[in-house]
Amino acid sequence: MLSPTKPAAPSHNRVPEVTVDFWLIKLMAVTMGETAADYLAVNLGLGLTVTSLVMTGILIVALVLQFAQKRYVPWAYWLAVVLISIVGTLITDNLVDNFGVRLQTTTIAFSVALAATFAVWYASERTLSIHTIVTTRREIFYWLAILFTFSLGTAAGDLVAESYDMGYLTSGLLFGGVIALIALAWYLLHLDGILAFWLAYILTRPLGASFGDLLSQPAEYGGLGFGTIFTSLIFLGCIIGLVLYMTLKKTADEADEILLESD
Repeated sequence: MLSPTKPAAPSHNRVPEVTVDFWLIKLMAVTMGETAADYLAVNLGLGLTVTSLVMTGILIVALVLQFAQKRYVPWAYWLAVVLISIVGTLITDNLVDNFGVRLQTTTIAFSVALAATFAVWYASERTLSIHTIVTTRREIFYWLAILFTFSLGTAAGDLVAESYDMGYLTSGLLFGGVIALIALAWYLLHLDGILAFWLAYILTRPLGASFGDLLSQPAEYGGLGFGTIFTSLIFLGCIIGLVLYMTLKKTADEADEILLESD
């Protein structure tokens, strides 16, 4: 979802352009984040606390690698996205399951935290554009916003699917419909591209989580019973394949740019 008047992204932008490939892999990443978090905490028996500490440590390492690139490198970027999806899910699960915070409260709290992040980001940089993440400070704001979108999406998704008893399939269709409306508003009504992007980014989290739970949860809980291991491995394989494709495509595009500059 791009702004109709979006300028070309700088070649040293540290995050990817928003294309169909971007949305596909993002949706798979958030779906895997839901099922992988459940597998580690429940099926593997590590528990929420241990899983959260371990995955947060791994995420920090991944973010250090991402920040060290100073440009968009597909494997480093998407590794960070997958891990931050898992950690964002675990943050919400810890608040709800370990500390007894209501889903309504966590949804409101993460909405406020995300809004505050955007406010400070805009006050500091005078833009929220994802097309010009070219400094470390902007990238910090970017990843902080990403973390809060995942935690917010987890809380909102669970609130709709469980507290309002809508079920995984209905919830997924609901969030998918809202995303479609945002896309139509951007395309037909010229909704601001940056606003449309962030709204869709938030909603892909509960969309992916709903379908992840639909595939992985047992039939008695409204799922199809494929299990968290099988579901996670399927989406991990798709993510790896897409990242490989993006890497090869980016390498080819860079080679073409060099040839054009040399002519």
